[in-house]
Amino acid sequence: MIYVTFRKRGLHRYAGAPAEVDYLAHTHRHTFWFKVSIEVRHNDRDIEFHLFQEWLELLYDARTLGLDGRSCEMMAEELYARIAERYPGRAVDIDISEDGENGAVLSWA
Repeated sequence: MIYVTFRKRGLHRYAGAPAEVDYLAHTHRHTFWFKVSIEVRHNDRDIEFHLFQEWLELLYDARTLGLDGRSCEMMAEELYARIAERYPGRAVDIDISEDGENGAVLSWA
C-alpha cells in the first residue's frame, strides 16, 4: 500500500451532541487531517503519490465532496466511494481526524 496525506479546513457540528459536550452542537471550525492508503499492484508507481494526492484534494477544492456537517466516519465513507469508482477492487484505509487529535479510521479490503 501507498499513502498520501493532506489537510482541509471545514466547519461542522454535531446536532445531537450529549449535554456534557453541548458546545459541539454549534457550528465550529476544524482542520481535518486525511491519511489515505491504497493498495498498489507493483512497486514502480502503480499509483503515483503526487497525482493521487492532487486528485483527492481537488475533490474538496471543487466541492465534489464536502466537509461541513459530517462526522469523520461519514467523510471517509464518501471519499471511499469516489476512490472505489476510480480504483476498483483495491484495499483502502482512510484515517480522518479533527485537528490531528481525534478521528476515525475506516478500512475496505
